[in-house]
Amino acid sequence: MSEAAAGLDGTDMLRDEAFGVEVLQSDVAFAGVVWDIRRERFAYGDGALTREFMEHPGAVAVLAVDADDRVLSIQQYRHPIQMRNWELPAGLLDVEGEPPLEAAQRELAEEADLVAADWQPLITMHTSPGGSDEVIHVFRATGLAAAPEVFARDSEEADIVLRWVALDEAVDAVLAGRVHNGIFQAAVLAEHARRSRG
Repeated sequence: MSEAAAGLDGTDMLRDEAFGVEVLQSDVAFAGVVWDIRRERFAYGDGALTREFMEHPGAVAVLAVDADDRVLSIQQYRHPIQMRNWELPAGLLDVEGEPPLEAAQRELAEEADLVAADWQPLITMHTSPGGSDEVIHVFRATGLAAAPEVFARDSEEADIVLRWVALDEAVDAVLAGRVHNGIFQAAVLAEHARRSRG
């Protein structure tokens, strides 16, 4: 166990630790329409391991809070689970060189026809670190107003349903198991914790 993990570095803060390994081989095992599956062989301990994972460009999501202190949830069809999920406005970091904040601003406009005056980072999370390198940046957006243009949406976004809910209602839905989107759950609970701590 490292000194940082054991708290021997002079702090007791719980913190993830960067840990580099030598990658011996790296190949695309499957080239997909949206993302690829990468196979890597890497040195670990006294030997070598091989792992496959989804190679992901990263993503952003927005917890938008309106003047009535409600949070925006959107319902969208997600084919892998064949459900219409309640989630946050979100999208891929698929524009080269676009910073996460700008991507979040773009996604809020494209999916909800909204702009926001104030933006704060809420949480950053690895959604499935055993099987994907995805990192998602969740921002809290307030000071909302209608976007200057209404975006034409297609594919799964064509029939998005928007719903404003009180934060307590969103927390209740998470804790009761009525909503299952992990990013929505994490953001709602993080916002609730942020408020409870003042």
